[in-house]
Amino acid sequence: MRTDEQAAGSVASRVRVARMRYDACGPTRERLRRTETLNSAVPYIAPPNTAMPVPRDALASTATWRPRTLAAGAVAVLGAAEPAAKVALSREVAEAWRGGNLIIGNADPPPRPARPSRPLLRSPRDMPKRRNFGSPAGRIALLHALAHIELNAIDLAWDLIARFGATGWPRSFFDDWVTVAAEEAEHFSLLSDRLAALGSVYGDLPAHDGLWEAAAATAHDPLARLAVVPLVLEARGLDVTPEMIGRLERAGDGHSATMLNRIYRDEIGHVAAGRRWFEFLCKRCGREPREIFHALVRRHFTGTLKPPFNHWARQQASFPAAWYEMPTCADARC
Repeated sequence: MRTDEQAAGSVASRVRVARMRYDACGPTRERLRRTETLNSAVPYIAPPNTAMPVPRDALASTATWRPRTLAAGAVAVLGAAEPAAKVALSREVAEAWRGGNLIIGNADPPPRPARPSRPLLRSPRDMPKRRNFGSPAGRIALLHALAHIELNAIDLAWDLIARFGATGWPRSFFDDWVTVAAEEAEHFSLLSDRLAALGSVYGDLPAHDGLWEAAAATAHDPLARLAVVPLVLEARGLDVTPEMIGRLERAGDGHSATMLNRIYRDEIGHVAAGRRWFEFLCKRCGREPREIFHALVRRHFTGTLKPPFNHWARQQASFPAAWYEMPTCADARC
């Protein structure tokens, strides 16, 4: 019978082998098999606080938890159910990374992030239609929907770091996505504060789970995740946000309009990061980025790429029009 030390060594060896073999350029089925092997290699250790699961490489004897690796911090954010805790942990992990206090490390992300009991999640088709921005209720509905998007965006950025960190990225990849995660946390905080000023809180209205469904559909492939999340979903935000800002200004809500303008500027950088690392991975694999983008969107995105497009903002993100303006992308499923 093996000792506990031998068993632990065997598990660690399996993890190292699985991570060394992970190759984002390989066939989809093989990538999925290797990812499943990796995820099953480390047994789950139940943390003392189920509201904020602590990854195994972050366990410490001190009463104050501090992540030892970036991956552990990312998984801790994903395990935080309450939005305030998710924001606070995002700030803490980002600060520790920027301060040079974390190595990248490895940790297993959960299948889906922890969520508060509210809002009630519905299918996108069952969501009520957006109200008139001219009324306080209409502005609250808009800001609540945006807050829900930003809460998901926090998790999407940290999940990218934790789930695909073993793909062999340079350090600048992690710098970019830590910045994205921290900015998404600030966006949620701004929207939450604005909702409070208008007499509401996040969770008062129903929301949909479409963003995380996109994450689940691309959990096996970093190229698919980059194609669908930053280059389709976040890029779509660049198309529609200027009109939202204008409508808020016309409704006399300059405070909300100014806040959305800041978020809009940050999101240009997020799309740019998605395009940069999508191209990086394609070139490393010897694949043509535009063709791969079209193939992945056709396979993993259930909607359509609809004009009008915000060409100026997409150009600022170095997102080529040829990627999203092909007839098969504009007129039908890409």
